[in-house]
Amino acid sequence: MPVLERLLDTDTFLDMCLLPEYRHNEYELINGEMVEMPPPGFVHGEYAVEVAYYLRQYAKKHNLGRVTVEAGFRSADDRYLVLRPDVAFLSHDRAPKPGDRGLSAVMPDLAVEIASPSDRLAAIRAKAELYLRNGTRLVWLVFPAEQRVEVHSEGGEMQSLGAQDTLSGGDALPGFTLELARLFAL
Repeated sequence: MPVLERLLDTDTFLDMCLLPEYRHNEYELINGEMVEMPPPGFVHGEYAVEVAYYLRQYAKKHNLGRVTVEAGFRSADDRYLVLRPDVAFLSHDRAPKPGDRGLSAVMPDLAVEIASPSDRLAAIRAKAELYLRNGTRLVWLVFPAEQRVEVHSEGGEMQSLGAQDTLSGGDALPGFTLELARLFAL
């Protein structure tokens, strides 16, 4: 007799994360499966802070929205999905109100994932597609070892930028630019 696996929905996933055996690790919920996220390395952390710094400076100066690091986002349309981008921007009109607790009920306008040496390219690109299918407008995949950023946008467009290029916030963060040489100078 076949064994049926039960997909975890968002509420069950969040309840499980509170259990003692799960409490000390970080997880995402992808296609109803709990995926453990290994602790990020030092370089990964440096790049996440650096990207968040530039985004936060710009967002605050222009009163555009909020920037988070490692925050949880649930999908409004997929009850089997919770993602934790390394860095995210959410415009004021979509962001949770200050003081709201828990996960954002919508995906960020911009999601940033910093690739670790152990990440598989196909997996990180699939994650970019998950963001875009669930309401994120722009995804940056940062590859520190290669000094490269892949920009994934609505409509399936992908652009690869190197250290000599300038990164743009596009429609997700209008007017934002970052010379990648500054980012990769770490």
